[in-house]
Formats: sequence, structure tokens, C-alpha cells
Amino acid sequence: MAGILAWFWNERFWLPHNVTWADLKNTEEATFPQAEDLYLAFPLAFCIFMVRLIFERFVAKPCAIALNIQANGPQIAPPNAILEKVFTAITKHPDEKRLEGLSKQLDWDVRSIQRWFRQRRNQEKPSTLTRFCESMWRFSFYLYVFTYGVRFLKKLQMPTGSWREKSTCMYTPWLWNTRHCWYNYPYQPLTTDLHYYYILELSFYWSLMFSQFTDIKRKDFGIMFLHHLVSIFLITFSYVNNMARVGTLVLCLHDSADALLEAAKMANYAKFQKMCDLLFVMFAVVFITTRLGIFPLWVLNTTLFESWEIVGPYPSWWVFNLLLLLVQGLNCFWSYLIVKIACKAVSRGKVSKDDRSDIESSSDEEDSEPPGKNPHTATTTNGTSGTNGYLLTGSCSMDD
Repeated sequence: MAGILAWFWNERFWLPHNVTWADLKNTEEATFPQAEDLYLAFPLAFCIFMVRLIFERFVAKPCAIALNIQANGPQIAPPNAILEKVFTAITKHPDEKRLEGLSKQLDWDVRSIQRWFRQRRNQEKPSTLTRFCESMWRFSFYLYVFTYGVRFLKKLQMPTGSWREKSTCMYTPWLWNTRHCWYNYPYQPLTTDLHYYYILELSFYWSLMFSQFTDIKRKDFGIMFLHHLVSIFLITFSYVNNMARVGTLVLCLHDSADALLEAAKMANYAKFQKMCDLLFVMFAVVFITTRLGIFPLWVLNTTLFESWEIVGPYPSWWVFNLLLLLVQGLNCFWSYLIVKIACKAVSRGKVSKDDRSDIESSSDEEDSEPPGKNPHTATTTNGTSGTNGYLLTGSCSMDD
């Protein structure tokens, strides 16, 4: 085990040339990030999850009820033992051949069977009230953490340890000049505010990693899982090798649009369409500007080029930048979806349903059905109108 740990924490991988872990041990003069600090994220992730449950039950739910958001879910499929057996034991999406066989067996038309399966699938989806509560929780957290990040980057910083008594307060200069992310690297002292900011973000992403399996399921579940995983790796990487300064820029930049998205979704669920449209436009502008403009031109520029010039590359530097480039790839993917939703909104005159929504509408499914079937048996599924669909989530968390 000692050999494995020594191999994993190899200084030549994690740190620049001629720097050792002993150089970054805490002293009376300065405090530096320590890997064991990150263990605190696990109990805090559990605490964040419990706070979320309390918040959704005692804050978000009463707000939803005050806005006349009902707990009613999609229409319930009528009981049918044969179809239920097929749904639970064979397939939730029967093909045309199986549909025709069931049609003969039950003496139902194919449209009715398709509608039953659609209703049965939607039956397992959460109600609009549940979605509103989830969005309100995320809105509250994103707003808080982004506000904290901005205040942290603009406020006076004071190093920890007895060095505090020997030095004056200083601004976070790397907000205005990113080259300060690398001056005197990696001997940059850790402040209490920076430590809190990092542990809070890491705890939130760990809570998302586990709650994602119980939260509302969407079509981009795999993409979001990858995003949360990359975010955790990035936060952990940048903390362990003391790239925390540039890490704060990445975190704050990626938190900037998330609160607007969740606010737009809440307006959508509450059927405030004009407010939803306005918030979505604001979100789209902020998201695309920060993720496709500021992030590559400001953050990637400093991590790829300025750091190369001032510090020079080393193995973990390559890994860190590869992860940032992967995040940028996810940003491009989500930007594509946002533009796609915006184009649909222009043609329809409003922001409607998220492309990632798993709530199926009758019209969507019937459009793909074979021609010649009896059309008059179709009905609209409750709870699947545009105002009850999903807007695109960009979280990325680093939401993001």
C-alpha cells in the first residue's frame, strides 16, 4: 500500500520541477492546500443533501403552492395486466411488430396501445411541483455560490497563519490580471475564504453525483454525469497542486448563468411565459458569452499559454488542461442545444419544451406513427404541455 501511495503522489507528476511536497507543508508563515482537506467534502455533501430536502419541503413547496402549481402528475394509464406485463418484463418501447400482436390479442387499435405505453412511461415521471422544487433549490444555491464567488474575488484577502501579522491586506489580483495566477506558483498561500469556496463547490458536486440517480431523469443523464465527474476531478486537481487561483476563475465563470436558467425553469413551471422567455434570453446570452467567449479567451489562455511561459509544463499541468478542454467541449454541446431551443422559440413565439425532456407528448409520438392508423383515438397527455416541459440545464456546476 505504501508503494502505491508513493507512486500516486509522485512529486514529478503533481508538482513543477524542483518542488516537493515538503515545500508545501503548512508553516507558521503560510498555509497551503493539503490533500486531506478534501475529505471534509464528503460529510458536507451529505449535509447539503439534507439541507436540500428541508428546503424543498418547507420553502420551495409552499412557494409552489402559492403560485398554484399543482402536484398532479401525468395522466395515469388504465390498468391492463397484459400490457403491464409487457411493460415491466419485456420492453417499455414496443416495436411495430409487437404492437400489432398486442392489438390482435386485446382487440385494441394500435394507437390506443401506443397511448397506453406513453401514459405508462410518463406515469413514472415527477410532477410539475417536484420539478419546481428542484429548480428552486438549485436556483438558491447557484445564486448564493455565485454571489459568494464574486465577493471573494473582489474583496480584500488576508493570508492565514502568523504571516497575517507581517503583511498587509491585498486584493485578489488574478481577477484583473490572470498572470498573477502563476507568479510565485506553487508557493501561493491559502486563505480561509478560498478554502471555504473550494470545499463548498466540491461538496455540492459530490451531492449532485449521488442525487442525480434519484433526481428527475433527463436524456442527457450521461453527459451530466460526465460533467459532474470532470468537475470533481478539476476541483480536486487544482486544489491538490495549488492551482486554486485559476480554479476560482473557472468556478465563478461557470456559475454565472446557472441561476438564470433555474429561474427561467421556475417561471416556466409557474406559467409566467413572458418572464420565462426573458430569463431564457438572458441565460442564453450570459451562457454563450461566458462559455464560448470569456472562458477560452481568458481562462484557457492563461492555463495554456501564460502558465507555460511563467511556470512551464509538467505532467499534472497537461491533465488539468485536458480536463478544461473537455469542459469546453461540453460547453459547445450545451450551447448548441441552447441555440436549437432559441430557434424553436422564434418559430413558435415562446420558449417551450427542453430537448432533454423525458415527458412525452402525444403529438410528438403520433407524428412518428405509421400512416393509416385510426387517428381519432388520440388524446393529449396531461402535464406535457410546453409550460410543463424542461428548459436546458447548463450546470456545470465547473452546475458546471
